[in-house]
Order: sequence, then structure tokens, then C-alpha cells
Amino acid sequence: MVGSVLIFDSGVGGLSVAAALRRHYPEAALSYACDNAWLPYGLRADEVLTQRIVAVCCAAVAACRPAVLVVACNTASTLALEPLRRVLGIPVVGTVPAIKPAAALSRTRHLGLLATTATVRRPYTQRLIEHFAADCRVTRVAADALVTAAEAWLGGVTPEPVRLNAALAPLWQAASASEPLDTVVLGCTHFPLLTPWLVRLSPVPLAWVDSGAAIARRVGQLAAPLLSAGGASGQAFATAPGPALARALSTHGFQPPRYLPVAEC
Repeated sequence: MVGSVLIFDSGVGGLSVAAALRRHYPEAALSYACDNAWLPYGLRADEVLTQRIVAVCCAAVAACRPAVLVVACNTASTLALEPLRRVLGIPVVGTVPAIKPAAALSRTRHLGLLATTATVRRPYTQRLIEHFAADCRVTRVAADALVTAAEAWLGGVTPEPVRLNAALAPLWQAASASEPLDTVVLGCTHFPLLTPWLVRLSPVPLAWVDSGAAIARRVGQLAAPLLSAGGASGQAFATAPGPALARALSTHGFQPPRYLPVAEC
């Protein structure tokens, strides 16, 4: 499927990026690959995880021959972009927390960063804050439970507000403080999938900012002539296919996933 955009994530989080790509380029052929056999990535050792990400992406690229690879995972992007660019002969677009647009949007100069533990702690995230939001207070909230909730939600299990509120309690506290945050960076691609729940549960109105639009713009810069090339669209691959994953993918226009065998790249 030459000319397609291949979206890679550890699970279904990349579907939020797929939605952004379809809004910007409705004629583009999209493929999806996920390494759900290793979900969640944030609990793995960096060196081992980097090798795994490269191996899975190499296998997925070989399976669908895309024009561009989108690494729709913050953890994978902070670890494996450079190794992937060395071994793949196509452009590779990564995902980073949307600190820059959030800082531009905030009026109170107090941001929330809602992300996984791995992303919250990474030096790369700190560098983004120092570079783009040096004049802002940033409340970091590690909410790994939202990854599980998003996976379950697209698999057909309704999130429990009590559990979501427990994970989000530090964010709600900061949003209701005397100098409240007004803008939240959704620093994991899983989290935009839960936006309706986040908006409903928030004690005050907040601006929610994710990386989808920025990723779509970058893909257009790198592969615009190929984005309307047509061809088959909606192929999906997974390291652990199953009915729940198939259901989640179908909600975003992808076919039931085929098993993706992974070897060393």
C-alpha cells in the first residue's frame, strides 16, 4: 500500500491521531499497527523497550510499505525516533506533549500536564517546559489509569467516573486553586479518546490540548503529494489481535487486525 500513512502505538491511543489525520486529509490511506502484547510501555526498561519499538515498527513498515510512519506514542517517541530514522527509508513523525500550543493558549499561565508516569518524568518533557513554557507554572499529573480506561472504553467497557476522578484528583485540585490552571496538555495519545468524560467530570471549564493537529500538519509537510494517492485504506496489524481490539479499531474505520510477527530489525 505505497502512499499510506502508518500509525503506530502501543495500543489504541493512536486512534486519536488517526482521527486528526482524517480531519485534515480525508482522502489519505491510513494503516494502523499496535504492540498491544507489550502494553503498557511505561513499565518497561528503556533499552529493551527501544529495541522492541524498532523491531515492531520495522515489521509493520514491511507489511504495508507506507510513505510515512507516525509514532503516535509519547513514550516511543522519546526513546526510538532516532533509531527508527536510521533504519527506515521513510520519514518518521513523532509525538511530543503539546506544551507549546498550551502555553500560547493559557491566560492564567498555569498549565496542567496529564500524562503517563514515564512521560511526566522524562528529561525531554522538562526541556519542552523550559523552552516553551518557562513563564508558566506546570502541574504534572501522572494518570496511567487513564490508558487502561481508554483501552477498555473503545473495547466496549464504560469508564467508571469514581476511578477516573481518583486518577484526576490532583488535576481537579489545581483547577480549583486560588491561582488555577486553565489549560491541560493531554500528554498521551490515549487521553483525547476520553475527552467527553474529562469535560463532563471537570469541576470548572478547561481548555484541553493534544498533539493531533500538530502531527497532521507535520505529516502534510513531509508527504503531502502522497496523501491523496488512494489505494486500500484501513489495514490494521497487532502483536496480540483479539475481539476487543477489533471493536476499538472498527470505531475508527479500521479492519480487524492481522497478527504482526516481530523479529529483530
